[in-house]
Amino acid sequence: MANIRTDLALEAREMYRQNATQESEVPGVEVETQGDRRISVTRVKITSEQGEEAMGKPQGNYITIEVPELRKKDPDLQQETCRKLAQELGRIIKLGKETTILVVGLGNWNVTPDALGPKVVSSLMVTRHLLEHIPDKIDEGVRPVCAIAPGVLGLTGIETSEIILGIVEKVKPDVVIAIDALASRRMDRISTTIQIADTGISPGSGVGNKRKALSHQTLGIPVIAIGVPMVVDAATMANDTIDLMVDEMLKQVKEESAFYEMLKGMDKNEKYALIQEILSPYIGNLIVTPKEVDTIIDDVSKVIANGINIVLHEGIGLEDVSKYVQ
Repeated sequence: MANIRTDLALEAREMYRQNATQESEVPGVEVETQGDRRISVTRVKITSEQGEEAMGKPQGNYITIEVPELRKKDPDLQQETCRKLAQELGRIIKLGKETTILVVGLGNWNVTPDALGPKVVSSLMVTRHLLEHIPDKIDEGVRPVCAIAPGVLGLTGIETSEIILGIVEKVKPDVVIAIDALASRRMDRISTTIQIADTGISPGSGVGNKRKALSHQTLGIPVIAIGVPMVVDAATMANDTIDLMVDEMLKQVKEESAFYEMLKGMDKNEKYALIQEILSPYIGNLIVTPKEVDTIIDDVSKVIANGINIVLHEGIGLEDVSKYVQ
């Protein structure tokens, strides 16, 4: 399972259950699901080393918000998603009245599918400087928020974790919120799924280029990660397509087919490795993203930013955001 690229805890759980000999929950993992087809929320909590090993992710909380029609530019649905994100983020982040928050927009603003983090930062209510210099003109309930889009190692020559650690030591925030683009194993989850985790994040993980993690262990303060899948590994997509095709063929073929049964019985990791080996000479390590990714990034970044704005500033609604966002 570790070979198939995905950053979503929800998908890691799905793959474990698919590979299991019987339909059972992942040991050391607690799952809660609620909502409807419009917006559903799945909360995955990894509680033990056994669950950590099975899922390939550190112990902690992973909240996945799925909004299948988020791409349709429905203003009401976007606002509803903002509020749901704020509600779920409020479950795992501890905020006092004077809590200082550092928001980090990870990614490369020159590469559209990787520009989610910087785009979110550009739509945030950044207020730390205002509270320092003109506190009497700031609404009650507004917390000190600062933000940075540090770029990537290839642009700066500096590890992102080193930049953020330096800022943390100087500014001394109480919590870091890091935003990054992720990878999924399904195209229908691209830009329609939001994952929140209290375990930190490894910059570049979505494209298989993991850098030093931003976490409580590396920064000394809580790190909340918010990610949206923006890319799919081509070999992963081909692997899942073959699985769907085989299932459909087995339904249509009246007589038993040894060939289709053999394909269905293949180990998923072995099949994935075979597909990757076949594709590599022709397309290399191809990453796929939707053709309308420019518009998608703009829309999703505003949803994420406004969800963060709502939860960080008490009493501030969507209608108040424009007063602080330049």
